[in-house]
Amino acid sequence: MSLQGITVLGATGSIGQSTLDVVRRHPDRYQVVALTAHRQIEPLVADCVEFKPLLAVVGDAATADVLATRLAEHGVRTEVAWGEKALVQAATLPGADMVMAAIVGAAGLAPTLAAAQAGRRVLLANKEVLVMAGELFMHAVREHGAMLLPVDSEHNAIFQSLPADFPRGLTACGVQKILLTASGGPFRNTALADLSQVTPEQACAHPNWSMGRKISVDSATMMNKGLEVIEARWLFDAEPDLIQVVVHPQSVIHSAVQYVDGSVVAQLGNPDMRTPIAYAMSWPERIEAGVAPLDLFKIAHLDFYQPDFVRFRCLQLAYDALREGGTAPAILNAANEIAVASFLVGELSFLGIAQLNEAVLAALPAGPEGSLEDVSAADGAARRLAQQMIREKRFA
Repeated sequence: MSLQGITVLGATGSIGQSTLDVVRRHPDRYQVVALTAHRQIEPLVADCVEFKPLLAVVGDAATADVLATRLAEHGVRTEVAWGEKALVQAATLPGADMVMAAIVGAAGLAPTLAAAQAGRRVLLANKEVLVMAGELFMHAVREHGAMLLPVDSEHNAIFQSLPADFPRGLTACGVQKILLTASGGPFRNTALADLSQVTPEQACAHPNWSMGRKISVDSATMMNKGLEVIEARWLFDAEPDLIQVVVHPQSVIHSAVQYVDGSVVAQLGNPDMRTPIAYAMSWPERIEAGVAPLDLFKIAHLDFYQPDFVRFRCLQLAYDALREGGTAPAILNAANEIAVASFLVGELSFLGIAQLNEAVLAALPAGPEGSLEDVSAADGAARRLAQQMIREKRFA
């Protein structure tokens, strides 16, 4: 078996590190050709020393200089580059058969789109790509013959639970509904009156998953699930009414598909991202991922609840933006990135996140998603307005 080359965009994050762990377990199958990070030098140095990629990319020139010096000290000959153009280079590097798209937020859009346009196997962990530019991205996948495999545990579970010919249409395959599970985060049972006092540390303490701070806050507001609803719409060509969110606190059923004959097909497993990563990397085969088998006797029971759209206003906003269409999801995503960043530094309250998102979405009319420039313009306008509203202290 010839080695398959992989580029990991966002190598120092939790998804990136889990991806490298899967690579580490299968040196006879995979080799790393490029790694990217923003400014986390030491983890990137360690990964470059171990995997010796051809290229390492960081966010700015100063960080690149430090990385180049550190790698030279270790005798590693990896080329060092920086900036968005270098990210695109990493995503399209010759020998990169697959690209793990794990950069958080809008910053991952350009290199992930470039990977699709280069016809690569795209392992999609950056949901914002489809949230911001779903129509454009899926067109690029089809036009350039790329292979798109979802890495989010929920979408990976749906992919595993659908028939192989689902691209011909969900209803034609007998699909009645996609059941997108959500843990409900750390505040599923918190009194509504207490949510105004939530701290960043509390919001980042997810009960089941180990994730970065931004995605942990999104899980606490259920904006993360809202973005996943939008992502599912494009991944599976599913209308909004076909996608139902189910709160499942144990995070054992990662998602399911309901069929017209009464069947529900689900994928279960321990909450470990190496399972969907390994499946996306090896599909249509399966490989060992270092994940312990699920012990059903230990789990004993599974719980399911309807989501509270009052408590989790961000989830409702995502459905609203999806139904509005055009650049509305990009506007919502941009506002949310500003809101979460402001919450994490104490400039905005936890409840202020949803309030700011709703205000920006209401204030900016959605336009058509005609080009990447249209998406970028909507994204920029939403960020500027959100920042202005925070400066003016419109929300506590």
